[in-house]
Amino acid sequence: MRIVKDLLDLTKKVKETINKELLLPQEIVPSDSYLILPYTLFENTRGYLEKINHQINACYRNACYDACAVMIRRLTEVLIIEVFEYKGLSHKIQNQDGNFLYLEDLIDKILAEKSLNLRRNTKKALQKKEFKTIGDQSAHGWRYNAHRTYIDDIKVALREVSEELLYLASLKK
Repeated sequence: MRIVKDLLDLTKKVKETINKELLLPQEIVPSDSYLILPYTLFENTRGYLEKINHQINACYRNACYDACAVMIRRLTEVLIIEVFEYKGLSHKIQNQDGNFLYLEDLIDKILAEKSLNLRRNTKKALQKKEFKTIGDQSAHGWRYNAHRTYIDDIKVALREVSEELLYLASLKK
């Protein structure tokens, strides 16, 4: 009987070790380095923004460029909504059912909102709609695959837009 108990205990410990060492974590693990957007840009903003940023960097680091592009699209959408909510203008980006507009319309609305006084580079980057286009292609283009260079081409603009929108939403001081 003692041998059976010892074997059961050992089996339990082996299973715990395997679960701890080999299984993927429940949530994104923050990276100690960044490749697209720095962690410090989103630090102490909102947990979901920090996680989106970690996912963007993790996808890029692991050459999952379609996933990276989709997360960039999502980040752009969320940051625009954050700005309008903070400014008390969320009604301007909702349809008659109270749902937020799609990204293309969100971009048009933020560009048209003169009270935000967007910087020239932010306007230029948003007018190009590259974040939307690459994210849409990666999510819906069944014969499309994003490449590293596509992400590299937009990362400086993404950094500038993200930072300005974080400040406008009062998420950065």
